[in-house]
Amino acid sequence: MDNWFITESVSRSAESETDRRRLAALVDPGVCRADPAGGGSPSDAAILNFALNLEYLEAEFYLRATTGSGLPDEMTTGTGERGEVSGGGSVNFSSKFVQRFAKEIASDEMQHVAFLRSALGNAAVARPAISLDTSFTAAATAAGLIKQGESFDPYANDLNFLFAAFLFEDVGVSAFKGSASLLSNKTYLDAAAGLLATEAYHAGIVRSALYSVGLTDDTVFDSVQKLSDARNSLDGPADDDQGVGTAADPNFIPTDENGMCYGRSAQSVLNIVYLSPTPAASGGFYPAGLNGEVVMSAGAA
Repeated sequence: MDNWFITESVSRSAESETDRRRLAALVDPGVCRADPAGGGSPSDAAILNFALNLEYLEAEFYLRATTGSGLPDEMTTGTGERGEVSGGGSVNFSSKFVQRFAKEIASDEMQHVAFLRSALGNAAVARPAISLDTSFTAAATAAGLIKQGESFDPYANDLNFLFAAFLFEDVGVSAFKGSASLLSNKTYLDAAAGLLATEAYHAGIVRSALYSVGLTDDTVFDSVQKLSDARNSLDGPADDDQGVGTAADPNFIPTDENGMCYGRSAQSVLNIVYLSPTPAASGGFYPAGLNGEVVMSAGAA
């Protein structure tokens, strides 16, 4: 793909006053329905920046697990306020399989950040503040994996790492699926399709690994379902999030009735990463919110 072409195109449609008017429709879908001809969807640059915020989170999570450190400083600058990352550290993996796919995913996520930053050029947002400690404890507590007052360390062992990866991966797939229809440029759509496919591979590996662990520890299936139910309780009225099933009846691939992956709106994704079922502009994994224009979650009711 010609990154120069993408950079030039995004620069011409970078987040402007027009973009902000369009983004009002994303926060309030009624605007889009009321005035479809008036720019009822976000600009391609705004969508790519939303994706970049998510990729920052995944890259920081996997890089710290596999290398002990996160993105280099030069890959975290941009518009908006650059935030710090709390938590994270090398996992003492007991499984070579988990260690090796985690390392490959970390490399993919770092490349995703580099690609989106190159594509966006001067319009790229900085890495926002990211929590990789208290956010996981809050998520695990809400899901019922731990009791109130206990803590959850996603870097403590292989299983905790897989639970944490499961929280992210399905969300990433559904986020790219949900945003695809908003992209107006075919070049961007092609890029989004490539990113979606990679994230789907990642999710499939994590889900398969959890199923495999569950064959020797059947409590894993219940824990994964609790995490899925927690996501489902945050992202709106639709009941589409899925665990990995049971030993006898596995569910490796979460799909809809047509055998396709389902999508989430940006607002539903933000409900999950903010760990809030009600409208919010920050919280959870992004304690100060996202950078860019797409920052407000919706209500789950």
